[in-house]
Amino acid sequence: MASRAAGTYPPVPEPLAFPAVDTHTHLDICTGVRLPLGAGEPEPEVRPDEDEEFPSLDFFFDTAQAAGVQRIVQIGCDLPAARWTTALVASQYAGAAEAGAAAASSDSAAQAGAGSPAEAADFRTVPTPPSEGRTWMLGGAALHPNEAPRLAERGLLDDALTEIETLVTSHDRMRVVGETGLDYFRTGEEGIAEQQRSFRAHIEIAKRTGKALQIHDRQAHADVLRILKEEGAPEVTIFHCFSGDEQMARECAAQGYFMSFAGNLTFKNAEELRRAAAAAPLELLLTETDAPFLTPHPYRGKPGGPYLTAVTARKLAEVRGMSEEELCSAVWNNAETALGGWD
Repeated sequence: MASRAAGTYPPVPEPLAFPAVDTHTHLDICTGVRLPLGAGEPEPEVRPDEDEEFPSLDFFFDTAQAAGVQRIVQIGCDLPAARWTTALVASQYAGAAEAGAAAASSDSAAQAGAGSPAEAADFRTVPTPPSEGRTWMLGGAALHPNEAPRLAERGLLDDALTEIETLVTSHDRMRVVGETGLDYFRTGEEGIAEQQRSFRAHIEIAKRTGKALQIHDRQAHADVLRILKEEGAPEVTIFHCFSGDEQMARECAAQGYFMSFAGNLTFKNAEELRRAAAAAPLELLLTETDAPFLTPHPYRGKPGGPYLTAVTARKLAEVRGMSEEELCSAVWNNAETALGGWD
C-alpha cells in the first residue's frame, strides 16, 4: 500500500519544559526511502508511490529538536528497513565516511540476488547523515508480526530471523529487538502459528543478545502475555503503543514490563486507554509516536514525526495529573533505564 508519510505535516508544538524521548518511530517510512529486496523477499507492506514527496531526514531532526524531543529510537520492522536502520544509526554516530561502509555492509544480503535493473532504478540509498556525531538516535530491528507468515510461505523466515540477530548485534547503538509480537487484526487464522513462532524466536534473540524486546500487540493481549510467560521475558520488555486496558496495565506492571504510549492516547474514543495510562506505574512509562502513524489529536489522519511526541507527552502528563516537566523527566530516566544512554 502507499505510504501515509506523504502530505501536509502538523505544525511544530511549543517546546516542552523538559526534553522528551520518542522510543518508537519509523524514519524509513517517514522519508519515503525505497529499499532493495533480497532474492524472493516480499514487497514491504508500506511502499511509497513514485510520485509521492517526502520530507528529508533533516526535517525530522530539526522539528524534533524544536519541540524538545531530543532522543529517538528508529525501528526497522522488515528486512529492508532493518538493514537501513542499522546503517542509519551507525551514520549518525560516525559521520558520512563510516556510514557509507555500514550501508554497503548491511545491504550486502539484499544485493545478492536483488531485483531486476528496472526495479533497482527505484532504490534510494541511506540518506546522507545531516551532520557527524549526532547522538539523538538508537535503533531496533525485527520482523513485524505480519511479516512472519509472508516470509514463512516463501521459506525465508528462519534465514530472516538469523539476519535480524546479526543486525541487532552489529552496532552498539542497536539496542532493541522489535517490533515483534502478535497482530490478530491484519493476519488471519492461517498466519497465527508463524506469528507465534517468530515472536518466540525474537524473545530468544533478545535474551541471547541482552537487548530490549519491543512488542507489537494488536488484538492479541492474552496470547502475548501467555507466550512471554512460557518463554520467559527478557530483562527489558516494552509494550510499544500500549493498547490494553487498566487491568492489563496492572498485569504488565506486576511483571515489570514498560508501557509506551503513542498518539492514540489523545483520541476522543480512548478513555479506556487513558485509564490504563493513569494506572501504570510512573517508573514504567515511556512515550513514542510510531510515526508516521497514530498522529495525535487534533491532527489524526495526517502524517506524523517524532516531534509530535510533545503532544502525547503533554496529554500523558494531564492524564496523570503531573506537570509536563515532571512527566518528561521521569520518561527520560525510564528510557535510559530500559535502553541505556544515548551519548
